[in-house]
Amino acid sequence: MHESVEMKNTDLEAVEFLKKARQTLIQEIEKVIVGQHEVIDELLMALFSRGHCLLIGVPGLAKTLLISTLARILDLEFNRIQFTPDLMPSDIIGTEIIQDDASTGERRLRFLKGPVFANVVLADEINRTPPKTQAALLQSMQEYKVSVGGVTYDLEQPFFVLATQNPIELEGTYPLPEAQLDRFMFNIYVDYPKAEEEIEIVLSTTSALEPQLDIIMSGADILRLQEIIRKVPAAEHVVKYAVELVRSTRPNDGTCPDSIKNWISWGAGPRASQYLVLGAKARAVMYGHYHISCEDIRAVSKPVLRHRILTSFNAEADGIDSLHIIDELLKIVKVPEP
Repeated sequence: MHESVEMKNTDLEAVEFLKKARQTLIQEIEKVIVGQHEVIDELLMALFSRGHCLLIGVPGLAKTLLISTLARILDLEFNRIQFTPDLMPSDIIGTEIIQDDASTGERRLRFLKGPVFANVVLADEINRTPPKTQAALLQSMQEYKVSVGGVTYDLEQPFFVLATQNPIELEGTYPLPEAQLDRFMFNIYVDYPKAEEEIEIVLSTTSALEPQLDIIMSGADILRLQEIIRKVPAAEHVVKYAVELVRSTRPNDGTCPDSIKNWISWGAGPRASQYLVLGAKARAVMYGHYHISCEDIRAVSKPVLRHRILTSFNAEADGIDSLHIIDELLKIVKVPEP
């Protein structure tokens, strides 16, 4: 009995640690990045939930800088891969080379690790490369392993993949299929900064000032917090609300409202329900709570569902996107009583 109470107290201390660390992390990131508070929060939620992110935004919005800054203050190894049409799977996961052994004179195969062997991997413009190369990265995201020449290599934990896409330049791109999009926990939209933020960006980036960043936590801290987040209890009515929200996106399901049924070709699968609950757990802990509420589910619904709802021609004709559908569902699907 004493052991379980002690363990619970340790968990509560970790919750308090993450609540304080969130504020410190945001303060450090703000030394380099102006604004984008919602984006930063969503990135941290995905990281602590052991999920991966797809960032959508036009060039020049500091997506790469944000991710590299996050890796620096978390003391994580960071690699950036620029995806191009000629990129091969071996350029991501690594390749075997023949090497001479000076002592024996024999030749043997040696594996050279690719850039995927890092804690934080930025896949820049992932839709610029063919599906075969995209799949090489997505396999490592799912399994946290890489197989080359019949040998399996484990990726170092924590392992966090962030892929970017440019939403306006579609010529010469290979859009990610829905099954591959589903591997990403969050779809995060990076918008233009506000006018006053843009002035601050220009002033800070055109000066000689070089901000000094402090390390806030280590990879071991992140792994511990990922375990704590999975332990956070979820009440049955909260899980039920998450599942109902997801099921209402499926046009063939009886719970899908008639008002939006014609706008959806394909709805979200069970992985969406899992990520809603996991994201809600991460959000709750980051705000210092040791239980999740329906409000936490609602708060993470857009990044979780945005890329999992395939809109129909009717929606396109009416000028309706997946975000509008999510807004409608949040109004229609009733929050259950505890």
